[in-house]
Amino acid sequence: METVSVLRVTSAELKVSLLAASAILCESTGPLDVVCQAKFWSLATIVKGWPEVDECTPGMNNLMLVLKPGTRNIRQLMDDLVHEWKHVEPLSAKAKEIEVPVVYGGERGVDLRSVASHAGLSVDEVVSIHSSSRYTVYFLGAHAGFGYLGGLDERLTTPRLDKPRLSVPAGTVAIGGVQTAVIAQPGPSGWNLIGRAEVDFFDPKKEPPALLSPGDTFFFRCERIEK
Repeated sequence: METVSVLRVTSAELKVSLLAASAILCESTGPLDVVCQAKFWSLATIVKGWPEVDECTPGMNNLMLVLKPGTRNIRQLMDDLVHEWKHVEPLSAKAKEIEVPVVYGGERGVDLRSVASHAGLSVDEVVSIHSSSRYTVYFLGAHAGFGYLGGLDERLTTPRLDKPRLSVPAGTVAIGGVQTAVIAQPGPSGWNLIGRAEVDFFDPKKEPPALLSPGDTFFFRCERIEK
């Protein structure tokens, strides 16, 4: 893997790496930060118009570019990305505020007690902290409608399960490492399940089909706690 030098800027450092021979990954080497994330949104709007770029996908404090077949000036592209990062301003996304009612615990929140035990807190304290925080949608990924949220209180950081569950229902609220989210589509997950949200996060009949967009502000509201 070829890597350009790390550029230090005021909000974060940038590392640009070649992935195989057909993609470039731009990464922040600093902590998760919404301002840094907004810079990647802005960088994406610039580079997606470059003639060598076939696809541009923002991630969690990173950006991946898939190059068009036959692209030869890859090293120059990497240098150009470093240059753009130095001057790009954070993108002010057209964000909306979303509040989601949650029933914590119960059959859909079977890991709530283990999250509380790991944090050295009571179940009520975990719910209070989780539902009083303000979250930002960093990007969509993993599956349709799934939004990675930044802003989880560090006291609730909980390692993912050693053995993922094979099927988790849509609408399940979960914690995985330093992040929290709502499972938007049924499927396997290694996240800790703490509750359920009766909200449809993805509907292919709607436009746009996903409820969440990068930059949205997200709140959980506790409806009740089932023990």
